[in-house]
Amino acid sequence: QVQLVESGGGLVQAGGALRLSCAASGRTFSIYAMAWFRQAPGKEREFVATINLNTRSTYYADSVKGRFTISRDNAKNTVYLQMNRLEPEDTAVYYCAADRYTRLSRLQSDYNYWGQGTQITVSS
Repeated sequence: QVQLVESGGGLVQAGGALRLSCAASGRTFSIYAMAWFRQAPGKEREFVATINLNTRSTYYADSVKGRFTISRDNAKNTVYLQMNRLEPEDTAVYYCAADRYTRLSRLQSDYNYWGQGTQITVSS
């Protein structure tokens, strides 16, 4: 099993920045890609970004491309999401997910492990 714990959420004004962290523990050798998803109030959970832990290849949702950056520190078993130029529409609970394969998928069903989520609120 793999455990994921997110941190770094909070309240920020529009135009500001935050960095989320997702620390993985357990059988971390079994995961090859990690991702961030988010769920806004009253909406379905949606894909944000994903990264291949070996090649560092990344893939972003169009809504965050150019503003958000996903990165990883394999020595710390941690993935980050740097969020710049935040907008009120980015308000959501952000979830970290891990995949046992290197698919760089945007599908929730492709991810095997999930964190509990961290709240991001962007005020206008």
